[in-house]
Amino acid sequence: MRSLCFLKLIVIWLLFTPFCIASEGMWTLDNLPREDLQQRYGFSPDAAWTQHAMQASVRLAGGCSGSFVSTDGLVLTNHHCLVGCVQDLSTADNNLVNDGFLAKDRPQEKQCPGMEVNQLGSITDVTKRVQDKSIGLTGKPFNDARKVEFSRIEKECTKNGGTSVRCDIVQLYQGGLYHLYRYKRYQDVRLVFAPEDEAGFFGGDPDNFNFPRFNLDMGLLRIYESGRPIHSAAFFPVREKGAEEGDLVMTLGHPGSTERLLTVAQLETLRDTVLPFRLLGTAEFRGVLTRYSQESEEHARQAQTDLFGLENSLKARLGSHLALLSKAVMADKLAQETALRDWVEQDAARKKNV
Repeated sequence: MRSLCFLKLIVIWLLFTPFCIASEGMWTLDNLPREDLQQRYGFSPDAAWTQHAMQASVRLAGGCSGSFVSTDGLVLTNHHCLVGCVQDLSTADNNLVNDGFLAKDRPQEKQCPGMEVNQLGSITDVTKRVQDKSIGLTGKPFNDARKVEFSRIEKECTKNGGTSVRCDIVQLYQGGLYHLYRYKRYQDVRLVFAPEDEAGFFGGDPDNFNFPRFNLDMGLLRIYESGRPIHSAAFFPVREKGAEEGDLVMTLGHPGSTERLLTVAQLETLRDTVLPFRLLGTAEFRGVLTRYSQESEEHARQAQTDLFGLENSLKARLGSHLALLSKAVMADKLAQETALRDWVEQDAARKKNV
């Protein structure tokens, strides 16, 4: 099963500013709750708005979101999303992670080694095509048939597009839907601005996930093509005064899976087997890197961003594990699953489609 952290999915969260959440949810751009938006906020996004929002949003292929904020290919993203690039561009004599980076003009912008940015161009429903190839199959034959069809669809999608096109199958609702996402690929990505680590990661890991972050968690990249900055007609202009109370705010991004649809049995496997194994491995790797960092100033510089990522993963996984150890959480999930099973059993047509 592919990870949505790799495939990415554009979604929107809706809220009223500054603090009161008005409507919690996640939606793909091709399935917006238009009636609810119109009823609640007097806003009805049309096709032009949706296309603009999709074109102005980007994903960093390594697993982050960003937005075009100028016509000249300038991309705004989080500090932690580009810190790997900053690390790659640093040297023993020039630690850009700690000192920060600012290109004062275009020639000073530095290419990020191996970084790729994707711009979503279209979403196509390929559910029937995938499901037709796996009807009546289970286990490995089911998975193999699905993989073959994934590969066939993605290959057709990238035909004649060369290296500038990327196509991914996105699985939604545990296989209830399959969508084909076709992206424009940009592989000349250059660093424009990154704050110093003490500003970009102020509060460190103790604050991460726990409190509102009072840090400069942002950075700027620029997308080039054929040696020149691209022209991005769709972009989000920066509103200097920010949002005002009562404004409708939409957050667009390419997050990973929420795992909300996992069964109780799957959650028990995560709790008892998967997460303990991952936590142990991550903790041991952190110990190795910590010891390596203590050997010299240069070793500490080399391990800095890897340790940042490990601390982040360890904290997230530990939080997930503690949640799954909660009897109240598991009881609530069991009640939800039981209610769903009862609902299916009440209707012959529903039972047939299980």
